[in-house]
Amino acid sequence: MERKRFFLILAVLITASVLFAGCATQSPPVTQTPVTTVTTEITAAPTTLETTVAPTTNVTTVAPTTIATTAAPTTIVTTVTPPNQTGMKNIVEAAEADGRFTTLVTALKAAQLDGNLSGPGSFTVFAPTDAAFRKLPDGTVNSLINDPNKFYLKKMLLYHVVNKKLMAADVMRLGSIDTLQGNSILVSSSSGVVYLNGGTKIIATDIVCSNGVIHAIDTVLAP
Repeated sequence: MERKRFFLILAVLITASVLFAGCATQSPPVTQTPVTTVTTEITAAPTTLETTVAPTTNVTTVAPTTIATTAAPTTIVTTVTPPNQTGMKNIVEAAEADGRFTTLVTALKAAQLDGNLSGPGSFTVFAPTDAAFRKLPDGTVNSLINDPNKFYLKKMLLYHVVNKKLMAADVMRLGSIDTLQGNSILVSSSSGVVYLNGGTKIIATDIVCSNGVIHAIDTVLAP
């Protein structure tokens, strides 16, 4: 009984072995192929935008222009401003403003010569100062001013006036100067000092006025 069971088990084992061997022959073992993970890497190629600008040629055609200019006749009008409107004082105004010639201005007004020496020139006045008039004998000036005809006063004053503008440099070059009174004044110089008629000294020069020039003198000239 036991031997039957043994053989039966053996037979089962053999049969199982044969079956297993047959299965192994017909169905080879399946080898699992490892799955490769595919990583897709997208690389963005740098994009270069190349813009080609076609050169633009601007051709401007300028038509030749002919300009005809007709010059209208030009009239030049020159307006001469009166000397007393230039801002510079005339001879009488300058003498009044100076302060050294009050007696001379009084005498000019008394002889009615102030209007002449205020008008257009040009004049040169050798103007005696107040100190120069004080050198005259007492009462001389009052006598001349109060003379009804003013003949001697005018004669004396006109002997101090020249009918043109003479600056100090001009005076020094002259030997004599003709006055409006009619007689001449003699001119000399010594050590840079200019003298009239030998003894009258010019103590201030070139007081320029709108209608001439004043030179101050230290003595009244006698014609």
